Parts: sequence; structure tokens; C-alpha cells
Amino acid sequence: DASDPPPLTFRQHALAFVKELAAVVVGAVIVASLLRGFVGQMFLIPSISMQNTLQVDDRVVVEKLTAAKRGEVIVFKDPGGWLTGTTARQRGPIGKAFQFIGVLPDTGTEHLIKRVIGVGGDRVACCDAVGRLMVNGEPLEETSYLSAGPGGVQVQPSTIRFDVIVPRSHFFVMGDNRNHSRDSRCHLNDVQPGGATGENAFVSQDLVVGRAIAVVWPLDRQHGLAIPDTFDSVPTGSQPAPDAATITAGPEASC
Repeated sequence: DASDPPPLTFRQHALAFVKELAAVVVGAVIVASLLRGFVGQMFLIPSISMQNTLQVDDRVVVEKLTAAKRGEVIVFKDPGGWLTGTTARQRGPIGKAFQFIGVLPDTGTEHLIKRVIGVGGDRVACCDAVGRLMVNGEPLEETSYLSAGPGGVQVQPSTIRFDVIVPRSHFFVMGDNRNHSRDSRCHLNDVQPGGATGENAFVSQDLVVGRAIAVVWPLDRQHGLAIPDTFDSVPTGSQPAPDAATITAGPEASC
């Protein structure tokens, strides 16, 4: 039929294939970027502050859809003055591209990872007569996740004494390796420009990237990050939660 279009040449076939492949790749990058931005993301653990729950160079998956709860491990942006002297691992252009779309874990140093000990309205105090953290008057049994040394001796829940009430829409966080974690305890005496004393010791919900839900790499360390059972018995804190924190802490709370 004279009205039929002429058959495509090899070059035209190749060009059509390249266009379709480019569309698929661009679409995949867009989908991956949206998933990274709104659903989940991988992070690389840079320090020992969460040992033995998380080891250096563990890859963790962070879920961004669900609000964090007491006892969960969260990734968050620096509330102010927490990160000092840290250097990010450098990647080449390809590595940075894969990190951007979520194929490789984030190696940036602008995020921290800690465990939520108290939420808005909670009273968190160290410590009771036998050295346990208290949340709303209930002692925490932290043996399931606190770090232990080579001899099996577990670290103390805290050597810093404090008594705080967490403000509304904020978290009080601590690392599982308490002797090597600069967490909420260490900033209770901080004075930030234009802020109240200790204001930056509490992590605003707006700074939370998401909940760490599992270690996915290395393979021999794959495990979920469930809420420890001890948090099940913690009663609800004061309601409504206060707008500003109440802080009692000694000079050692500036580690």
C-alpha cells in the first residue's frame, strides 16, 4: 500500500530504543528520588554511639511515613551544636548520584542517630536508687540494648544526673553506648543564641528524618530494630505537654 510509512532504518530503530531507555531511566530516578524523599532512605552508621545495637558502617533503613514513638531509634538533623569536627566520607560523581536516588546509603555528617527515651510531656530522670533511668516514675530495664564491654560489663544507664520534662513536639534521646554518646544529656546546659538554656537538648519533631527500622548490611548483622519491651510499661506523661522544657542538671551535663 502506497500509504504505508517506509520501514525504519537501523539508525532510527537504535534512536527509538535509546529514547525509550532514557525515559525508563529518568522515570526510575524520579520514582527512586520520591521514595527516598518521602518513604524511606538508607543511612551509614559513622560512630560507636549506638553500639552494640548498631556498629560502625552498618547500613540501616529509615522509614519516613510513621511518627516516632518512645523507645524507637531515630535519625534526625542537628538541633544545634551537637555535631563538631565531623568529616563526611567523600564519594565520586557516580557514587553521589547513587546516594541521591537512594541506592547507596547517606554518608553525610549532618544527621545523628539515637534512641528516643522521652516524648513530649514525659519526665525523664537519672536515676533511681539502683541506677536506672526513670520515665514518668517507671524505671527502665535497659539490659537488652545498652552497650557492654569485652568483659561483658554493661555500661551505666547514665553517669550524668538530670531531671527534665520534655516539651511538646520534642524528643529526649540517648545513645545505647552511653559512655561514648553526646546526646540530650550533654546539652542541658547549652546556651544557644536567642534560645533558652538547654533548649537544643531536645530534638524537635520537625528535625526527625524517620525511624530506623532495620539493619540491612552487612548480611551477618541483618536484624530489625523493634521497641524494647521495657517501654511498654511506661505510663503517659503530663498532658498537655508543656511548651517549654523543665530542666534540672548539674555542671557535668555538658560532656
